[in-house]
Amino acid sequence: MAAPLPHNHTNGAHCEHADMPAYSEEDADKMYPLVAVVQFTATSDKVKNLAMCSGLIRKAKQRGALMAFLPEGFDFLGENAAQSLKQSETLSGPIITAYRALAKELRIWLSLGGFHLLEKEHDKKSHNAHLIIDAEGTVVATYRKAHLCMLRIPGKVDLDERQTSIAGRSILPPVQTPVGKAGLMCCYDLRFPEIASLLTRQGAEILAYPAAFTLQTGIAHWEPLLKARAIENQCYVIAAAQCGRHNEKRISYGHAMIVDPWGSVVAQCQDGPSIALAEINLHRLHDIRVNQPVMSHRRHDLYRLALGPLQLLEPSREVYDFGEYPIQKGSVFFETTFCIAFVNLKPFLPGHILVVPKRRVERFVDLIYEEIADLFHVVQVVQKMLEKKYFATATNISIQDGYDAGQTVRHLHVHVIPRKPSDFEGGHDQLYEELESHEKGKNRRARTQDEMSAEALEYRRLLNPAEN
Repeated sequence: MAAPLPHNHTNGAHCEHADMPAYSEEDADKMYPLVAVVQFTATSDKVKNLAMCSGLIRKAKQRGALMAFLPEGFDFLGENAAQSLKQSETLSGPIITAYRALAKELRIWLSLGGFHLLEKEHDKKSHNAHLIIDAEGTVVATYRKAHLCMLRIPGKVDLDERQTSIAGRSILPPVQTPVGKAGLMCCYDLRFPEIASLLTRQGAEILAYPAAFTLQTGIAHWEPLLKARAIENQCYVIAAAQCGRHNEKRISYGHAMIVDPWGSVVAQCQDGPSIALAEINLHRLHDIRVNQPVMSHRRHDLYRLALGPLQLLEPSREVYDFGEYPIQKGSVFFETTFCIAFVNLKPFLPGHILVVPKRRVERFVDLIYEEIADLFHVVQVVQKMLEKKYFATATNISIQDGYDAGQTVRHLHVHVIPRKPSDFEGGHDQLYEELESHEKGKNRRARTQDEMSAEALEYRRLLNPAEN
């Protein structure tokens, strides 16, 4: 006998269920929070797109949804790169202002996927951003799409998102919503399971994939990929979708759907603009995770899931600690969750900088795994920038790990020094002796804070060209 099914609500929608582990009697009778997934056909007309989406959101609210999920390109889908750039907006522009007002009016949370976000008015490309707006009308999260789609199917599809978009540089932690903790991604991110697994590890219960899959890739891959992400992470997957013909060059597959943690499609839209609704039963989700605890079965001794350096574009502090010495924020040119890179008070050679963990530790063995990974990621990012700037052919990377290794500041630190053949004129390289000395920089002039700030600013611009 089939197990009792959760309540589902569809609008011209199709529901599919496989046999699942039995629900409790409590689950069979209880109503859980409703979400709505939206499907429609966007064009380049932003006013018509807004009117269509607003109507579907109102319908979702009338049917009891606490949160509505819109597809990628809900604001518009342009016909060419120039039009896309011209129609892109900042977060304070009329499109997001309108959705914020609508969310506040209806007291509904919104997932707005694939917004063409201009960080600054005169940027030459936009971010493909997934926003969360709460019931007060506040933008509480902005994820910038990490993976930009490039697809060529001769005679049918030719897409290259890199022509119009800037790739995001960070993964947001899950966002607490009234229906659960939501991990934010966007369309092409679906093909990269590592992000979903990292978000699940951080507590995600819902994986949101607003999308605009092409007809060809949608037929072949859309549903299998969504089910795979749901099953392997034991999460709900909510995938809003574009559908139909947007212009002469582009057709989207549609089939917006919600998949439960067992991999069953519990709500799905059919053709044309519509919504589909389903309950989010977190009791059910956690029962599945307890009964088959796959996350605790990962072999971290054989492989690891780890975030790359999560770059912070704004300083997190006014002053950073380097042992007993204060480092002013103006000297810091690259910061991540765990590390900072800053310019040197007395550089041995041009480009000589330091990378340190934010947590004050003296020895490398005292670092946790995430700090180790972050430290070497930062060193590599900075090394590439410095070699390019100084036309260097090599780099000295030296870890000052303990007093007997020449550490004069009781804080683990890495010297990164770009090198050129001309550094060795005279035939003797004094760098190693200098690094091992406890009197580093004794005979070198200490620079002013203004000098160091100017150098750090130049490095920041080289590392973040999109921010210039």
